[in-house]
Amino acid sequence: MINYKELIKSFTKEDYENGRVNLHIHSTYSDGKATFENIVSQAKEKNLKAFAISDHNTVQGHIDNPNTDVIPAVEFDVWYKYIFLHLLAYGIDVNNEFLKPFLAKNKKETEADIVRIFAKRDIKELIKAIHTLGGIAVLAHPACCWALNLEKFVKDLKDIGLDGIEVYYPYPRWRKYIKFSNPEQIESFADKYNLIKTGGTDCHESFI
Repeated sequence: MINYKELIKSFTKEDYENGRVNLHIHSTYSDGKATFENIVSQAKEKNLKAFAISDHNTVQGHIDNPNTDVIPAVEFDVWYKYIFLHLLAYGIDVNNEFLKPFLAKNKKETEADIVRIFAKRDIKELIKAIHTLGGIAVLAHPACCWALNLEKFVKDLKDIGLDGIEVYYPYPRWRKYIKFSNPEQIESFADKYNLIKTGGTDCHESFI
């Protein structure tokens, strides 16, 4: 059985920056343009060291496509106090019934921003569930969280069980305009609060 926490901890900054590891990819199971099968095929063609498909609020892609090299993952929409955020879960048991209450009930909850922003998941319960399912909880693209004090926000999440933070990622779409911090600050928060550093392109396109 793979220890995904230790595996992800083993990836280096160079792995992410050189594109050998990509832990944030979306498929047609949510709002991506590439099918799950096509992403797996592309990853093999590019000889990626590791990759994760992290669709919004659904793990159906992993359930329908077992026995692949993809790291099981999901990206949850969730609120913490007044801040809307995306929480990545890696290495979870996607077939466990305990996960169902946190998953999307319909397709719109996996792709429509206007629907997803009204998510009512309890973040403390969600992180607890991720840990129960053998996974790790990682804050996605933190520089885009509307937190007036991002360091305090990260510390507060750490206090309720956050395991990691996405440090190595680009600023696609509107994220290149909305930044509440920068990569250097994010990495310093990861070091200060002993958080696992992850990264990925947040790819929604046909080619990863």
